[in-house]
Amino acid sequence: MTIPMPSFADNQTQFWIFAFVFGVVTIMGFAAGRWRRPASIHTLEEWGLGGRAFGNWVTFFLLSGDVYTAYTFVAVPTLVYGLGAAGFFPAPFLVIVYPMLFVVLSRFWSVCHVHGFVTPAEFVRARFGSRGLGALVAVLGITATMPYIAVQLIGIEAVFTVMGLPGGWPLTAAFVVLALYTFNSGLRAPALISIVKDALVVWTVLAAFIIVSSNANGWDGVFRVAEARFASTPRTDDGLLLDGHDQLSYVTLALGSAVALFLYPHTLTGVLAARNRGVLRRNLAALPLYTLTLGVLMLLGFAAIFSGIEPVGGDRNTVVPLWFNSAFPEWCAGLAFAAIGVGAMVPAAIMSIAAANLFTRNIYREYIRPDASEAEETTVSKIASLTVKFGAVLVILLLNTQFAVDLQLIGGVVIMQTLPAVAIGLYTSWLHRWALIAGIGAGLVAGLAMLYQIPQVGGPDGATVIREHFGGSAWPLANLGLDTESSIYVGVVALAVNLLVAAVLTPVLRGIDRNGGADRTRPRDYTADEGDPTVRRMSELVDGGTDTEGREHPLLVPRQTRYTPATTYRRR
Repeated sequence: MTIPMPSFADNQTQFWIFAFVFGVVTIMGFAAGRWRRPASIHTLEEWGLGGRAFGNWVTFFLLSGDVYTAYTFVAVPTLVYGLGAAGFFPAPFLVIVYPMLFVVLSRFWSVCHVHGFVTPAEFVRARFGSRGLGALVAVLGITATMPYIAVQLIGIEAVFTVMGLPGGWPLTAAFVVLALYTFNSGLRAPALISIVKDALVVWTVLAAFIIVSSNANGWDGVFRVAEARFASTPRTDDGLLLDGHDQLSYVTLALGSAVALFLYPHTLTGVLAARNRGVLRRNLAALPLYTLTLGVLMLLGFAAIFSGIEPVGGDRNTVVPLWFNSAFPEWCAGLAFAAIGVGAMVPAAIMSIAAANLFTRNIYREYIRPDASEAEETTVSKIASLTVKFGAVLVILLLNTQFAVDLQLIGGVVIMQTLPAVAIGLYTSWLHRWALIAGIGAGLVAGLAMLYQIPQVGGPDGATVIREHFGGSAWPLANLGLDTESSIYVGVVALAVNLLVAAVLTPVLRGIDRNGGADRTRPRDYTADEGDPTVRRMSELVDGGTDTEGREHPLLVPRQTRYTPATTYRRR
């Protein structure tokens, strides 16, 4: 059963509170261009990375804006509403990912800071001496980011729907404003706005927890009603506990999501904006506290079942906003809607900037204008960020997006293929560049083939055919002829294929290199500053600063020959 479209006349208070917060955020977005204003913002380091100058507080809010998005507020509780326990996979994946973030991203920051890299693809291009591999990583990063931006748009669209604002014009108007202040202020805009976003999120979570807890039935009543609801459905993969055949999918989904999170370009962009390594490490250590809010947000799926919420027009993404509207006072619901809206716009801005940086540094500068000036790079990146945003708007307006979580999980399959080049490349250069390219190709082919074999023939209620193919990310093992109902996350299998191909081909290709001549792109050790023994030794540039054709390239020159040696990159 579905409910009719809500009336705008019945949601005036919610709308005007939402509009007020949106207006404040817009002013902050434009004002951010003057916040700690440098001599010139027309460089990619200033516009795209905030001058690499964010301190403890700003870095915390920026990184939380990267991790906790409309995916957290809308997509995950919607999955819990439909499937129950299976929707709680973000909780374990964040427990898994934080130690990985602390170790890997600290090293990534150090390498990129010393050598002036703006994107992960720049690091890969220099590490393995292959601009083709760098461009491939950039394309994968942009491709994987687009569905993630679309998830943010879905969150805002759901809020507009619940407030009685149908059609695409409110969503388009919101993102025109977002595009304008991002164009003007760069990464400083989402960094400043993320402070407001986190305040709204924490307030909304506390309000939701108090309202449910103060109910006469409390959380015990919520779980009992949810258990009865799942027991009455014909599905076998829903419930308060995981079934035996769902456990493999759950574990691999949590593991794959953890791997994908720190590879997304927007996560790495937020990391590179930190002032120094100590700032980054302190904030990565503190971020797990935020996971507590995620747990409460996921429980809102059960709260919506308890309150008898039915989606508007069959759109399940409206479930959480509808619950806010029914359980909260009108003014409080307006603030909750603002939390969802701002919580979507901050990461969408960071994602579009990250994708634009990838295009500018690893495609435009590499293949179109190698001699582009810093001002030209910045202009191109600004235009690319606009293109990415409006491309995501078109995705939302033209495609069926009932299952927002699928968009992010399918994007995760793509971005996971960059792990050997980006993450493993931080620690070893043993893998051959052509083996990495072949591995990425094999992983993508395997992943896309498996995604195509997954027909999503039912939503969480098993009633509606959504898409014949590319309808989910859990691949049934029955496709292998096994007598089982278990499934596995496609990204994990695709990554395994990637790693296997790269590992098998590397010795072969290195043997060919030895027999056919010296490998000109063999990496070499550099130090951040030869005269400073306190600086950690790194080995992240290729020999002689040359590319695969033996030509000198500015991105492959040690940073100290182009910049003043950094004094902040020291052990503490």
